[in-house]
Amino acid sequence: MESTNSSRKITLLIVVAALGYFVDIYDLLLFLIIKDRSLASIGVSAADMTNVGLRLMSWQMAGMLVGGILWGVLGDKKGRLSVLFGSIMMYSLANIANGFVQDVPTYAVLRFIAGVGLAGELGAGITLISESMSKEKRGYGTMIVAVVGLTGAIVAYYVGANFDWRTTFFIGGVMGVLLLGLRVGVFESGMFTNMQKYHVRKGNFSMLFTDSTRFKKYLNSILIAVPVWFVVGILIGIAPAFGEALGMKETIDSGRGVMFTYVGITLGDLISGSLSQIFRTRKKVIFVFLTLTYAGILFFLLSDGLSADEFYALCIYLGIATGYWVVFVTMASEQFGTNLRSTVTTTVPNFVRGSLVLVTCLFDYFRQEYGIVNSGLILGSLTVFVAYIALWQLKDTFGKDLDYVEVGSNM
Repeated sequence: MESTNSSRKITLLIVVAALGYFVDIYDLLLFLIIKDRSLASIGVSAADMTNVGLRLMSWQMAGMLVGGILWGVLGDKKGRLSVLFGSIMMYSLANIANGFVQDVPTYAVLRFIAGVGLAGELGAGITLISESMSKEKRGYGTMIVAVVGLTGAIVAYYVGANFDWRTTFFIGGVMGVLLLGLRVGVFESGMFTNMQKYHVRKGNFSMLFTDSTRFKKYLNSILIAVPVWFVVGILIGIAPAFGEALGMKETIDSGRGVMFTYVGITLGDLISGSLSQIFRTRKKVIFVFLTLTYAGILFFLLSDGLSADEFYALCIYLGIATGYWVVFVTMASEQFGTNLRSTVTTTVPNFVRGSLVLVTCLFDYFRQEYGIVNSGLILGSLTVFVAYIALWQLKDTFGKDLDYVEVGSNM
């Protein structure tokens, strides 16, 4: 009976984390889809549309970087469960408020608040599942969270295409608020509860920088996933510009390309998560998917005159290839002790997303010097090879016992 109750509690935990990530991804992609329509509706001119849109995206990204640190530290100090539901509540209420926006300054503030909220859910959910399931099966739990969550991008695309932009924000907000009702019955991590018995520093972000071994491990955990956001943010995000330079005969829709890419990422997470469990390795699976990613980057940037349908098929392939996201987040969570695990698992994916700012700056610099296609080739190669080096320096974590704490410094 006790085993049955435990299984039910873990199942509920996976459901809540997966649905929370679903709403998270829905909101993240929805803004990109309805951004121009919403700005036009509140009086932004066509000439200012791009600059204002980029400014709003920067505010959201800033919120996610701040939120990654805030929620990560709170997760290690106050508990994973409070962060899981606190972050869901914050981005849900921000979404609802977004539906009433009438001017750009208010829009920017609400995107910042939404960004802070969006930063916490995935890390808290992955940490809870990693610490609550057996070391042999926890990869399946995190895989389910990622696969269900990423379908939020597909829903966002169709909701954004068929509803008024204000209604789309209301839908996302209400979904999140309803999810809060599942708070009853979800339990805190046993490892976190047991850690309270020990006098160790919890959620001390500076500990990641005061020990050279720990810092290298943290930095490498971030670098292995930067190619994912190069593909999504650069290669697919400005695909029409690439298409023109590569002689594509048809106009392509970057929003549709992102949607197909996320269909692929969902499939990729299912495949990579399953393979990491079957072959009992995280590291080798990430290596294979990184190689597939690089092959897709080269194929696209060296192609000549792809059709729109061929491009969308390539988006699905690139999504599958970059669909090692779930394995990367799980591996990052497994690299560190219980008193820093939430901090790492929450900040790492958000710093990867934030790396898009630096990647974009480098891309613009190379584009001025070498043109858009060569810039893509240089930066795509650079991000992938840096990821290879980072992966080589990390230890495989499949089956690792996570019930330990981080102490000391060697700096």
